[in-house]
Amino acid sequence: MSAKILVVDDDAAIRRLLRNTLLRAGYGVVEAGDAKGALRQAAVEHPGAVLLDLGLPDRDGLSIIPQLREQGDLVILVVSAREAVDEKVAALDLGADDFITKPFDSEELLARLRVALRHRGSSATAEKVVRRGDLSIDLDRRIVCRDGAELHLTRKEHEVLGLLARHVGRVVTHERILAACWGAGEEARVEYLRIVIRNLRQKLETPAPVGSVIANELGVGYRLRSDH
Repeated sequence: MSAKILVVDDDAAIRRLLRNTLLRAGYGVVEAGDAKGALRQAAVEHPGAVLLDLGLPDRDGLSIIPQLREQGDLVILVVSAREAVDEKVAALDLGADDFITKPFDSEELLARLRVALRHRGSSATAEKVVRRGDLSIDLDRRIVCRDGAELHLTRKEHEVLGLLARHVGRVVTHERILAACWGAGEEARVEYLRIVIRNLRQKLETPAPVGSVIANELGVGYRLRSDH
């Protein structure tokens, strides 16, 4: 099975064209019409690649490239009508893998997508299991086990833990987690995140001492420890 692709464009006709092109090529497809929806879909669906328009109604597409990159080792292909060299350079500097100018040739787009996916080694069906001591986190199947017993997490707990697991040993800021898991505009709602982290610790770390799996970087964010 081929990778799942997230198509982000406010033009429904363009989304339909890309969806049909990708489906014929054997890819899975999810869609978003704005930046908020793109970040939400990326956090929930864990696509192998994103086809990103820059002219989105709520935010400039350039501004969400770093947040999409935080989701993990996914491919980001900008598909935009903007032709200025400085726009292309900015997109690539921010973390995009390629820049395709509209109007585009469908076969060329598919070829560039294949090359980028090969380069990144990304696949929506690739097995990704993070193990820390007696804890295992299956990122693709959204299954978390301790000592072989499956833990029952809420949807939000899965999203937050999955994001931390994709950046083991690295701090993920409060703002990045909130934007990815709650949506753009929710970056100040740190109390929401604290509740989810507290519940995760209770489920993941019992009977281990609090803090043994998820570390709190005071005033900055959280990280999944790499030394357990």
